[in-house]
Amino acid sequence: MRIVLALGGNALLARGQALTAENQRENIQRAAQNIAEVAKQHQVVIVHGNGPQVGLLMEQNAAYQEYSPETTPYPMDVLGSQTCGMVGYMLQQELRNCDTSLNIATLVTQTEVSKADPAFADPTKFVGPVYTEAQAKEMMAVSDKQFKADGEYYRRVVPSPMPKDIVEVAQIETLLGAGNVVIACGGGGVPVSIEDGRSLGVECVIDKDSTAELLAEKINADLFVILTDGSIYRNYGKEDQAEMKVATPKGLEAFSFPAGSMGPKVAAVCQFVETGRGEAAIGSLFELDKVINKQAGTLVTQGEGIEYY
Repeated sequence: MRIVLALGGNALLARGQALTAENQRENIQRAAQNIAEVAKQHQVVIVHGNGPQVGLLMEQNAAYQEYSPETTPYPMDVLGSQTCGMVGYMLQQELRNCDTSLNIATLVTQTEVSKADPAFADPTKFVGPVYTEAQAKEMMAVSDKQFKADGEYYRRVVPSPMPKDIVEVAQIETLLGAGNVVIACGGGGVPVSIEDGRSLGVECVIDKDSTAELLAEKINADLFVILTDGSIYRNYGKEDQAEMKVATPKGLEAFSFPAGSMGPKVAAVCQFVETGRGEAAIGSLFELDKVINKQAGTLVTQGEGIEYY
């Protein structure tokens, strides 16, 4: 079976943890143990998140510019590619440490976006360090960067357009065909626009789950799995919450999910199922084998209605 795994940020850094190499590696070691078992039996592509990692690099860029004003910060597409290498390296290494028979390849992947996407007219995705209102206004006065209030501080906001295409999809297919576990489209892929046949970096971020879904379509995956804190719930956090065992796109239309967390994930799995290529699931990384065997998490499939545990 061909499986695309979208690895949530909790697999790389637990909530509240400091973003140290040691903490990240410890979490990746746990993730690798679960993925390695599945990779022995199936073709696997891993798409990982990179939000905290890009944020850290942006803070380091900003701090260095204070020391060396002539050293301008690197653009977001370059920082994104850096995290693809960093996180990919750790995943690749720890997967092989779990099973030396596995062949693993990390591919820095470009994801095409359109500059005509409505997201560019209304940037909403917070990135990078925090600033005072005065600092934010000063930077907006001398650049095209946009800042918005995030609590008591201000942070930069960038567009989050939908992915149009994956530039290196042929290379991913080649690596899979050669028997590799492939780590690709890290952080949703490095955002680029194609202009006059040339690929150019774009200052934005792409939702990782949306890119993973597009990749699952492009390579005709049998199963698309989003690994996060757990299953899809009805009325999560309320007294009558209920864990969904099997759901359908039609059945999920009756529910509203938070835009900042489960909403995009539910939208992504429903979109894949509606293509007719295969099934999808949302569940915990640490129950990955059970999720794939339909014994845990929420299976999203064609049909109608919702089945609860």
